[in-house]
Amino acid sequence: MAFSNFKTIGEVLKEYQVTYTEENFMGETEFIISDYFREDLQTVMREGVVYSSEYAICENIIYPILKEVWKHYNPKFTLWSHHSLNFNDKLSGFPEYILAKRSSLGKVVFDKPYFFIVEAKQDDFEGGWAQCLAEMIAAHELNIDIEITIFGIVSNGKTWQFGKLEEANFTSNINVYTIQDLDKLFAAVNFIFKQCEEQLNNLVNT
Repeated sequence: MAFSNFKTIGEVLKEYQVTYTEENFMGETEFIISDYFREDLQTVMREGVVYSSEYAICENIIYPILKEVWKHYNPKFTLWSHHSLNFNDKLSGFPEYILAKRSSLGKVVFDKPYFFIVEAKQDDFEGGWAQCLAEMIAAHELNIDIEITIFGIVSNGKTWQFGKLEEANFTSNINVYTIQDLDKLFAAVNFIFKQCEEQLNNLVNT
């Protein structure tokens, strides 16, 4: 069974005995967006066909935003696009994006720990979270020898939702972020990167 075979978050929760809660755990870490990025994104959204498919959403909105933040953290992390993530027959597939520790062997080596997963969906947030949570569980199992929080993002380009998995507890952030408030969205994404950086530093120091 691939990640995409899960259609509701309830299926995943029941299958893997994960508890579900809702709270506002997200913080906002200020990020300075360049004028060039703002202008480029506005042009793409005004003139481009950005919502025609999940691939278009990824290429035109999600990846550019993730990449803009990731560039400040790239010495420590690699941002993988559509790379296979396989734990077993039920938990396997190709998440849109995975943030992983940068391997000491070089950037082409897919190395754990895996810190967050991103899924793009065309307004199907229920299905998006079912798939994303399954991917987060796979990442958790692959990271079983270390204790870290796995973060998840599901977005249709316009709306961004955040969640986290700690052991067998999944928390959905109540508030959502939107592309219309770009500064707050970038601050939220930067907050996730910062949390991942702190976890990685803790692992290195232990």
